[in-house]
Amino acid sequence: MQTRSSIFDIIGPVIVGPSSSHTSGVVRIAHTAMRLLGGVPDSATITFYNSFAYTYRGHASDRAAVGGLFGYQVDDLRIRHALQEMKKQKLPYTFKTIKNAPIYHPNTLSLDIKKGTRQIFLRGSSRGGGRVLIEQFQDYLIQWTAMLPTLVICAQDVKGSVAHLSSVLSHNDCNIATMHVARVAKDRQACLVFEIDSTIKMETLNYMRSLPWVKEVNFLSRRKSKRTPNSKASVSADKTAASHTISHKV
Repeated sequence: MQTRSSIFDIIGPVIVGPSSSHTSGVVRIAHTAMRLLGGVPDSATITFYNSFAYTYRGHASDRAAVGGLFGYQVDDLRIRHALQEMKKQKLPYTFKTIKNAPIYHPNTLSLDIKKGTRQIFLRGSSRGGGRVLIEQFQDYLIQWTAMLPTLVICAQDVKGSVAHLSSVLSHNDCNIATMHVARVAKDRQACLVFEIDSTIKMETLNYMRSLPWVKEVNFLSRRKSKRTPNSKASVSADKTAASHTISHKV
């Protein structure tokens, strides 16, 4: 199905180039993965598919992916030095390519990342103008745009869970923009993604986390850009970038 384009899709966002689709889109996908992980990864396997597999070096997609994992925003000049910072910190980040994956969008990448005992897999595609579509989280084939405040919940597949969570959001004045649900199998694990128009109170997140059938709650608030003023600024990784976005049930 075709999607409508606006003038902003043509002009694109303010970014560190060279490409809004091959650079800034990659930053957004990697940044989303880092926030879901809960911090800068200790290790990472970054895979580029199709068109990305041929152009990721020349279009700085590798720097963009590492910059996103470091918590950099799309207009952060530290992206230019992300690979040097990765080598300086001796982080075991590896790049792979799959040049023929016809079921995936031409500009697709996946990230298999680990921090401590937590490991996540995220796959997404860059759709141009800095827009992205997240298409897989862990084993779940599920979609969201990473442009709005997003609630990602992993839980048991129980009857009434979608209705209950929607009601909780409604009672907290949260308007749902999009909602997607995916599950491994009936009565097993499911993933629910709500893109909303506002933030969520911490009390609401804690209540969701306390539900016996909920495994984990991840809230990704919309991040404001923190542009680095010049290219000589520090290139240290933003290790606190995701400290408030994620909560897990022990």
